[in-house]
Amino acid sequence: MNDWKELTDLTGGERIVVERVRLRERGIAIEGQFEPPELARLPAEDQVFVMTFVQVHGSIKEMERLFGISYPTVKKRLDSIAGKLEFVVDAPAPEPVGDGRRSEIIDQLYHGEISVEDAVGRLSQP
Repeated sequence: MNDWKELTDLTGGERIVVERVRLRERGIAIEGQFEPPELARLPAEDQVFVMTFVQVHGSIKEMERLFGISYPTVKKRLDSIAGKLEFVVDAPAPEPVGDGRRSEIIDQLYHGEISVEDAVGRLSQP
């Protein structure tokens, strides 16, 4: 089965496990149990939408033009796709800057322990 769309249609959105991976150019095959990345688990039409969005550098105006849909429809479609994905923050914590109190506030904000409003209020205090 060479066509990813055909595979996603066949599975009907059910989770799949890949049991063999072959690196053609290197003549290596690896067997085990591998889950495809989250984007690969999306229905084919959502994958196309996401790939197009990335290719147009996130331009909703260009998405409107290419798909012939309105701004609210693009936003609704992106929200729908985002709802199917599990988001994981994989960025390192920001480097501490300034005095320890300031970096502690920024760290709390980064980890979602305080709101933006709380952080701004605390940072503006002497």
